[in-house]
Amino acid sequence: MVLADALSGGLAVGRRAAGLALNTVLPPQCLSCGAGVDTPGAVCADCWTALVFIVPPHCVACGFPFEHEHGADTLCGACSRTAPPFARARAVLRYDDASRGLLLGFKHGDRTYAAPAFGRWLARAGGELVADVDLVAAVPLHWSRLALRRYNQAALLALALAREAGVDAAPDLLVRRRRTRSQGGLSRSGRARNVAGAFAVRRGAEESVADRRVLLVDDVYTTGATLMECTKVLRRAGAAEVEVLTLARVVRPQT
Repeated sequence: MVLADALSGGLAVGRRAAGLALNTVLPPQCLSCGAGVDTPGAVCADCWTALVFIVPPHCVACGFPFEHEHGADTLCGACSRTAPPFARARAVLRYDDASRGLLLGFKHGDRTYAAPAFGRWLARAGGELVADVDLVAAVPLHWSRLALRRYNQAALLALALAREAGVDAAPDLLVRRRRTRSQGGLSRSGRARNVAGAFAVRRGAEESVADRRVLLVDDVYTTGATLMECTKVLRRAGAAEVEVLTLARVVRPQT
């Protein structure tokens, strides 16, 4: 036991030394603007104060933020008209000018080293969801886009969250069986039509879904069309419940 403790301690010291050496060669940078910071995975003070974190009050279902408190069980206008297929959705940040660079750098700029920090943010923002789920899944990329990008940002977030929260992860639980056009520029109804029938549970993974509570992770919630379509697929496969957690959310005035 003493030898094991000594070896464990020696490995920890070695990792810290390696980290210090790496920080000397490649000083840690802000995840958003690239300015120097004290620790890896941090955001500088200026960028941090500009970020808008989504906190209560918000819609009890989709997490749409309210300007004023309306009661703990209040639904937003959209959820009042049509209940979403997922149980709850939550997001860490508003998707705006301050967070856009942070998200795009992670999604398209190969800043995959940000995933552990984002996993911690997701765990804090989605604590009430994580506590109730059995499995963390991710919105999938089509294989052709994955080949070009080399990684699925949603899968990296799902893995980082699962490690942080101590929950099982299945980042490849869902597959995108056809390549859909970009959702950018499409209307709400156009986005829903674009992704209709585009997803499926990976062959052989059906037993992983049946009667389990699944937390579905993605980078940005825009209209929710993709997340809702994925949720419907999971529910048809027998999921007991589906929750949604994203790093950011587009917040537009509701009518």
